[in-house]
Amino acid sequence: MNWYVVHTYAGYENKVKANLEERVKASTLCELFGDILVPAEKVQQVRRGKKVETERKFLPSYLLIRMVMNDQTWALVKNTPKVTGFVGTNKPSALRESEVKSILQQMESSGSRPQAETKFRRGDRVRITDGPFANFVGVIDEANSDKNTLRVMVTIFGRSTPVELDFVQAEPV
Repeated sequence: MNWYVVHTYAGYENKVKANLEERVKASTLCELFGDILVPAEKVQQVRRGKKVETERKFLPSYLLIRMVMNDQTWALVKNTPKVTGFVGTNKPSALRESEVKSILQQMESSGSRPQAETKFRRGDRVRITDGPFANFVGVIDEANSDKNTLRVMVTIFGRSTPVELDFVQAEPV
């Protein structure tokens, strides 16, 4: 079995996955199909002042499917509603094992430490949303994407003071 990339309508990745799994179960081709994955990672967002963990698709509109490619399996996938086709020129191209490993590692690593959704840059103005400095506005002095932390310069009593924050404790102004 090889891994293939299937293009779907935007926003229908999970529905197509569920539909494909049902179609495979109902067919006589079960042994020719393996895993069907929606490449996604966990991210943290702040909603109504609370940290919420959600999933973000890092390959939107695409599914990964492990299968044996032949005319019947190709037709089963291609004729699934909301599927536009396989990635490849005239015939579907199988992914290299290194590409699959890279995608699977990205999916697994996000589960151990969710990434904050927003990327910040030095010099950006942000509003602090959580902690003792909530509702203060400051300027980013340093953004550490490895640790998901920011150093924001906030003016308190007329003096510029550095404040250490998580990405989820600030929002762009």
